[in-house]
Amino acid sequence: MQAGPVVKAVIAILIAASLWCWIIIFEALWTLRRLRRAIRSEGANKSRMGELIGKIFAAGREEAFEAQASAAEADRRSAIIAAMRRRAQELVESCQRGLPNLAVIASVAPFIGLFGTVWGIMTSFAGIAAAKDTSLAIVAPGIAEALAATAIGLAAAIPAAFAYNRLAAAFGTTSRGLNRRIEDYGTRLARENAPVSTLRKKIA
Repeated sequence: MQAGPVVKAVIAILIAASLWCWIIIFEALWTLRRLRRAIRSEGANKSRMGELIGKIFAAGREEAFEAQASAAEADRRSAIIAAMRRRAQELVESCQRGLPNLAVIASVAPFIGLFGTVWGIMTSFAGIAAAKDTSLAIVAPGIAEALAATAIGLAAAIPAAFAYNRLAAAFGTTSRGLNRRIEDYGTRLARENAPVSTLRKKIA
């Protein structure tokens, strides 16, 4: 509380960054949990995330209806899966929108803390020059400011860096699971929506 105004401003910025970091982390975890649950249920639940998953499969059904003119099952399957993947990519990107902010906090917070560290050391040297004394009472306040800024900067950066890497990996795994579900559903739609002429040939 006895730090100078510059170091106080640095500490306030770092505390705000740390709070913002934890808000992003909890929001991303909550979104990831809802997304995984919706994927498992194929969007059958009534939540917002479930409705978005349902729109992905609805896009596949719409494309399957449009692709009935194609006699080749592989072509129909590719068109259906492409339509669903476009919607899925939009969904995953919207769920990950906070992750870049974690990367910014992880990379910038240590440097902000370092600025407070340098400023605190400069304060110590200024105190020595003004008092013409190198006693602990003169040096300690500036060093304490420097160490506090460093510690708070690391406290903001470390969780942000760890959470960014873990959440990015988790969203990547969930996205691959969604893509597998899309491929299975697309294959089924391509077979179920074969052109009438093709079905007649198979029957004959």
